[in-house]
Amino acid sequence: MSAGVNSRSGPSQAERAYLTLRDLILTLRLPPGAPVAEEPLTGELGIGRTPFREAVKRLESESLVAIYPRRGTFVTEVNITDHALIADVRRRLEGHAARRAAERATDAERAELDELRALVEDLSGDQPVIMDVDARVHRTIYRCTHNRYLESTLGQYYNLALRIWHLFFDRLPNVAEHVGEHAALLEAIVAGDTDRADRIAVAHVDHFEKSIRRAI
Repeated sequence: MSAGVNSRSGPSQAERAYLTLRDLILTLRLPPGAPVAEEPLTGELGIGRTPFREAVKRLESESLVAIYPRRGTFVTEVNITDHALIADVRRRLEGHAARRAAERATDAERAELDELRALVEDLSGDQPVIMDVDARVHRTIYRCTHNRYLESTLGQYYNLALRIWHLFFDRLPNVAEHVGEHAALLEAIVAGDTDRADRIAVAHVDHFEKSIRRAI
């Protein structure tokens, strides 16, 4: 991975640039096919040219942008047929991540996960709130695996799935209930119940994949 988080000074400029551009893409504020133009975006977002270019290279490695010589950089198109392939990977890895988090999470992390469980159980609000909570749950679980390779890989595939979810959000019924399924998962992880955590995580990916398929 490129620049990460420094515990003393916070995220580096490249990390902030990456997170800003990533979230613009995932939430479709930079929609599929849109140009990722350096000059207007660096000025608008207050990002330096070098951090911007580092962020773009990282986004390219995660299949969120494509760089074409002499043409420029563009947000990748969403190929909905890829969703089944993404789900196939996540079905294997999400369960494994839940199992590892249940085994390895520290006491402080279990407290954090329990706070997220309470938030999920009382979930309400509009799309940005629901999507933010879902992302926080997934990324916290990945971090609690204490396996940076697993965290990085799952983060990449989750981002690809999240963009598809944003694209079809208005067509999906009971989205808050879908995110609410995380309550049982978080409870199992906090309790250290590895088998149950694994099982619930896989079922959650299956449910999401089927919901998207019905919405297409």
